[in-house]
Amino acid sequence: MKKHCAIVGINWGDEGKGRMVDLLTEQYDVVIRYQGGGNAGHTVINEYGKFALHLLPSGIFRPGVMNILGNGVALDLENLWNEMEQVRAQGVKITPDSLRISDRASLLLPWHRQLDGLEEARLKDRAYGSTKQGIAPFYSDKYQKKTLLAGELFDREALRKHAARLLEWKNLTLTGVYGAEPCRLEELLDWLETYGEKLKPFICNTTKLLTEAEKEGKNFLFEAQLGALRDLDYGIIPYTTSSNAIAAYAPVGSGLPSVKIDQVIGVVKAYSTCVGEGPFVCEMFGEEAERLRKAGAEYGAKTGRPRRVGPIDLVATRYGVQMQAATGLALTKLDVLSDLAEIPVCVRYELDGQETDDFPFPTALDRCKPVMTTVPGWQEDISGARRWEDLPKAARDYVEMVEAAVGCHIAYVSVGPEREAYISR
Repeated sequence: MKKHCAIVGINWGDEGKGRMVDLLTEQYDVVIRYQGGGNAGHTVINEYGKFALHLLPSGIFRPGVMNILGNGVALDLENLWNEMEQVRAQGVKITPDSLRISDRASLLLPWHRQLDGLEEARLKDRAYGSTKQGIAPFYSDKYQKKTLLAGELFDREALRKHAARLLEWKNLTLTGVYGAEPCRLEELLDWLETYGEKLKPFICNTTKLLTEAEKEGKNFLFEAQLGALRDLDYGIIPYTTSSNAIAAYAPVGSGLPSVKIDQVIGVVKAYSTCVGEGPFVCEMFGEEAERLRKAGAEYGAKTGRPRRVGPIDLVATRYGVQMQAATGLALTKLDVLSDLAEIPVCVRYELDGQETDDFPFPTALDRCKPVMTTVPGWQEDISGARRWEDLPKAARDYVEMVEAAVGCHIAYVSVGPEREAYISR
């Protein structure tokens, strides 16, 4: 039976999606990144070492698996090539037999990164917390139909003409709005030549490739970036990414809009983390937060920024499960809570004096306060557990409490960062 599965984030991102993709890829033939760019990292630990992937699909480590960057991805040629070289240096083979890039993917150009930094500087204390990888300017240009497609790299003369038109338009913003130096055409063409030539062997019509793979009965795994609360339409706007991180977008961003997704595995951390700005109702501060941050090594894979931390937020998680239409969950980093005698849990919000189980409209989040409770901890090392029965009762109770509260079965429990450190339920 064919299985097409999406692995997605339920909360603010940084839930451990890469770790789950790396684990589950052995069951699939094709792994597809369908949205986002190099502005977040998927941390993977396996026999090759430790990796923080930003653009490469997390199935790249599995021999015999085809990895695809779909048309919904923000394709930064320079950063992708550098990432490929770093991964190859650790013994991972990357060829056109293991990686393909959609010819309809739009190119994230150097001026997108430049504009990202300029706009964050202009906003000052109102900044969105961008990683300054050019994602928002890129998607803005894409929806204005003012980007280059990867397939244009094969027609040098047409590429030059199109790039010149875009550069003329983009310099109006750089010089007129921000007072920055204009971009030069020859510099842009040199950049396109340098990295485009390296990556052209990987670029193809991925719609045709996926259509043929589906006819052959191949199984697809769709890999999302970030989480439901960072989704452009359903997240905590404006503190979101600039693409759709929900599973429903996977067919569109992958290159095969007709494909039907059979399973959606939502990834949830056993506590809450958040990189960047925006409302974070359950946030912890001070010594308690720092202890949790250190225990979980909660620092951004792309930026190294300390992640904001808090207890698991059942209101936000229930909402994320709904938005992702999750059919099952993976609960990650349960082991990080092992030293706590009492584990805090955010069970609902208080909004304008009334308690609610519903996730509010974004502008109301700043008025929300967390309604907290605690549950018993287990204070026992669980990193060696490989069966449900191996977990102490308090740990099993915690998992079942989360499961009941959000209304979705927890199929996987992660007890460590290594590929094999998990329990299947």
